[in-house]
Amino acid sequence: MNETGADPRRWRLLGLLAIAQFMLILDVTVVAIALPHIGTDLGLDRSTLTWVVSAYTLMFGGLMLLGGRASDLFGSRVVVLTGLLVFTAASLTSGLANSAELLIGGRIAQGVGAALLSPSALSVVTKTFDGEERNKALGIWSAIGGGGAAIGVLIGGLLTAGPGWQWVFYVNVPVGLVVFAILLRMLPADRPAERQGGLDVPGAILVTAGTGTAIYALINAGDRGWLSAATLLTLAGAVVLYAAFAWLQRVVRSPLMDLRILTRRPVAAGSFLILVATALMISIFFLGSFYLQHYKGYGALRTGLSFLPIAVATTIGAHLSGQLVGKVGARPVAMIGLAVAAIGIAVPAIWDGALMVVIGTTIGGAGIGAAFVAASTTTFSQIDYREAGVASGILSTFHEFGGSLGVAVVSSIAAASLAGTVTTGFTRGFTFAAIVAAVAAVLALAVVPAAKPSTGAEVHAAH
Repeated sequence: MNETGADPRRWRLLGLLAIAQFMLILDVTVVAIALPHIGTDLGLDRSTLTWVVSAYTLMFGGLMLLGGRASDLFGSRVVVLTGLLVFTAASLTSGLANSAELLIGGRIAQGVGAALLSPSALSVVTKTFDGEERNKALGIWSAIGGGGAAIGVLIGGLLTAGPGWQWVFYVNVPVGLVVFAILLRMLPADRPAERQGGLDVPGAILVTAGTGTAIYALINAGDRGWLSAATLLTLAGAVVLYAAFAWLQRVVRSPLMDLRILTRRPVAAGSFLILVATALMISIFFLGSFYLQHYKGYGALRTGLSFLPIAVATTIGAHLSGQLVGKVGARPVAMIGLAVAAIGIAVPAIWDGALMVVIGTTIGGAGIGAAFVAASTTTFSQIDYREAGVASGILSTFHEFGGSLGVAVVSSIAAASLAGTVTTGFTRGFTFAAIVAAVAAVLALAVVPAAKPSTGAEVHAAH
């Protein structure tokens, strides 16, 4: 919190943290276009290639709460710098990899670094800004989350078609080192939470195992069947692990998180919004990429360029809603954003053609960008600064899980088109995503609190 006055360097600090966060989000999608080239060079089969993607998102999402808790216990500065250093070193390892084991190991380490960096960086943002400025800062942060995923496909196409797939990892190294050197001087020293304690490593293992088991089930559900014994048993295993985590949090001396925070309406509503928004965003990238490359025969670079309007629209949607949310509140922003997303995604569900896919997903991206902002501002509306790290970790965990959930569901629905030459699966996939967005827009009326901060003083008082 900037109780003694605003830091004059706060916007430059936001810019640097935004660059670091941009790398993390970028790495979710930048690898997608490079996968065929990675498989050819290293001789990897399809299931191994799947883990090149999912190992990162699994560790990123699964360890997010540990990163948030570490931020609260040790201070955001040290965790931000540690996470950035780990991520940068792991990126170099991934680029140098000449085997499946080394590549997947590098991706796991990247996920660990990202899980430390992302929630602690967002915690710094929420402590540095207040009132209307916080809404604007969260708008910028949300734009990175949405736009970064789209730009990742573009950059992946450029790098893969140019210097080679290794550079989708190498590009993080110089950027990471420069940002680290500047943050080392600029990041303010912050005090850890007053309530001290240790890191709940068993809790971190349980929640990571639960998240990983659930993601594994969802990734494989398209092949095994959603109601197959293997899928249901794996999901049941995830539920058992989550239940064990919940029990442990009640009895351990220094829990990873106070589960009661999830019973707060703003936190629950924000988690719901970020889950839906990310699921929609990653789903339309997934469907659009397969449609353009496999059905329309577009190359990697052309496909990446086609996603550029979506990135711009997502950024604009987040920016405008960041300015609007302080005036009208998060509820109408969430509802309108998801309604716009539903209308946009319905376009390629109704009309066939590459142009319809680009136009529809671009409109949808603008609405999803607004939903990202509503999710962030809702979550932090009643969070004390000492809980900012854990709240950031919860939000980011649902962000990663939303992406995995979205891809798993639409890949199963669109299976006929992904494996063949018909468009039926794509139509069904886009239709399902549009229906989800429409239903979520209605639910936003019920779950998102109506109260809106009308002045900076009121926002400050809430914190």
